[in-house]
Amino acid sequence: MILAQSFKVDGSGDLLALSLRYRLGAMTGWRRYGGLTLLGALAALALPPVDWIFVLFLSFPCLIWAWDGAKSFKTAFLTGWFWCLGFYSAGFYWIANALLTDAAKFGWMIPFATFGLGGLVAVFPALGLTAAYALRCKSPVRVIWVAALWTASEWLRTFVMTGFPWNPMGSVWDAILPVMQSASLFGVHGLSFVTVLGCALLATAPTFERSRDRLIAVGAAVALPLVLGVWGAVRLAQSPTDFVPGITLRMVQPALAQGEKWRPENREKVLFDLIELSRAQGFDQVTHVIWPESAVPFDIASDPQHRAVAALAAPPQGLVLAGAPRIKAGENGSWQFWNSLIAIDSWGRVQGIYDKAHLVPFGEYVPLRGFLPIPRVVSSMGDFSPGPGPRTLTLPGLPPVGPAICYESIFPGQIIEKGADRPQWIAIITNDGWFGNSAGPYQHFAAARMRAIEEGLPVARAANTGISGMIDSYGRVVARLDLGSRGHVDAGLPKPSVQNTLYGEYGDITAVFAIFPFLLIALGFRKRT
Repeated sequence: MILAQSFKVDGSGDLLALSLRYRLGAMTGWRRYGGLTLLGALAALALPPVDWIFVLFLSFPCLIWAWDGAKSFKTAFLTGWFWCLGFYSAGFYWIANALLTDAAKFGWMIPFATFGLGGLVAVFPALGLTAAYALRCKSPVRVIWVAALWTASEWLRTFVMTGFPWNPMGSVWDAILPVMQSASLFGVHGLSFVTVLGCALLATAPTFERSRDRLIAVGAAVALPLVLGVWGAVRLAQSPTDFVPGITLRMVQPALAQGEKWRPENREKVLFDLIELSRAQGFDQVTHVIWPESAVPFDIASDPQHRAVAALAAPPQGLVLAGAPRIKAGENGSWQFWNSLIAIDSWGRVQGIYDKAHLVPFGEYVPLRGFLPIPRVVSSMGDFSPGPGPRTLTLPGLPPVGPAICYESIFPGQIIEKGADRPQWIAIITNDGWFGNSAGPYQHFAAARMRAIEEGLPVARAANTGISGMIDSYGRVVARLDLGSRGHVDAGLPKPSVQNTLYGEYGDITAVFAIFPFLLIALGFRKRT
C-alpha cells in the first residue's frame, strides 16, 4: 500500500524503475551504502579494457535515485562517496600489482593503497553531489547541476595535491572512437559532463507522469552521445592518416621483469639487450629509435662510456630517445635525481634532454615526508627532483616533439608547453611493468589516445611492457605491440591535425563554454519554478 501510494505521488507508470528509485531512496545503513559500493564497483566495468559502457548507464541512475532520497547533507555526501568508492577502488585495483613487486616490504599497503586511494578520489565527486544537493533543486534540471558539479570535481582532482586525474568519467568512451572525437573540442572534462548528464537523464525518466516526457528524457540521454558520435564519424571520415615523409620510428619494448635491470650483475646485459632489440631485422629502414622510461640503468647523460654503447642503437643520421636516470652530486654529499628522456645521436652526442616534471607520489617521491613514515615503492638513493615542466624539443631529423614520461600522460592540457611553438608530435615513454597483466596498462594507453585527440597530435609510445605503439592525431592506433610482448614495433610518424584543435588552443576553458548553455537552461528553469 505504501509503495502504491509512492507511485501515485511520483505520477509514474514505470513500476520497475520507480520501485528501484523508491527502495534506494528509502534504504539506510549498511544496506544502502554497501549496495551503492557494489553498484559503483560494477560500473567500473565500463572502463578499459572491459568497456561495458552499458553497465554505467544502468548503475549511475541508481546513484541518482539514492541521492534523490537523501535527507541531509551528510547522507547526500555519503551516497556519492560510497558509490564512487566502489567505482574508483575497482578501477584502481591494479595498483596492488606495483606493491607485489616486493610483497614482503609493501604487501601490507595493498588495502590502504587500493581502497585508500579510491576513497580519497571519491571525495571529489561526493563533494560535487553535496553541492548539487545544497541547491535544493527538485525539478528535472537538477541533473544539469549534478553533471556540471561532478565535472568541476574532476577538474579539481587534476590539480589538488599535485593531482590524480586517472579514469575521468569521459574515459569510458575509449572503445567508441567517434564519440571520443569531441575531446578535440572540449577535452575529456567536457566528455565527462556529457556522460554524467546522459546517465542522470535516464534516472529522471520514471519521475514523469506522461509517457511523452519519459521518452524525451530517454531520447535526450541517447541523443547527447549520438550527436557527438555522428560528428566524430564525419571528422574521422574526412581525416585520413597521413605520414611525415622519410621518418620511421621504432618503439622498443623489452618486457623486463621489475627489479631485474637494477641488479648490478644485470645492468650491462640490459643495455646490450636494448641494443639488440633496436638493431633487429628492419633496422636499416628505421630513422629513429625510442626506448621506454628508465630503460637504461645508467646515467648516460654524464657517462660517456655507456652513452657511446647506447649510441649503437641510433640509426645513421638518426637518434635514440632513451629513458634513463640523471644524477648530479650536490653540496654536503647530497644527490639529485631526475627521471629523464635523453636524445643521443649515432656519434654518442646528447642532442636534447627532458626531465619528468609530474612525479608519482610514493613512487618517485614521498609527499609530506616529515609527517608520513611511508617508504617509496621505487628504490633509489633519494627522491627524484621534478623537471621544469612541459617543453618542446627540437631534435635533428625530427619535427618538434613534446615529450612526456609515464604518469604525465594522464594530465589533460598539461603535456604541451604553452606559449611556445606547437610540437608536431608527442613522445611518451613509460614503464607499465609495475601493473602486471591488469587493467592498468590498458587504461594508461587509453589516456594516451585521449591526449592525442585533445591536442590533435600523433603519439609515439614506448613501454618497458605495457602497450607500445603509434597513435595518430585522431586517436586511431596505427601500430601496436601488446601487453607482455617482447620486441619492437615500427611505424611512420603521422602528421598532426591540419589546424590546432579547439581544446589544444584554449584548454579546459572550452569545457566551461560547452557546459554554460546547459547552466543557463537550469537557471532559467529554476527562476520559473
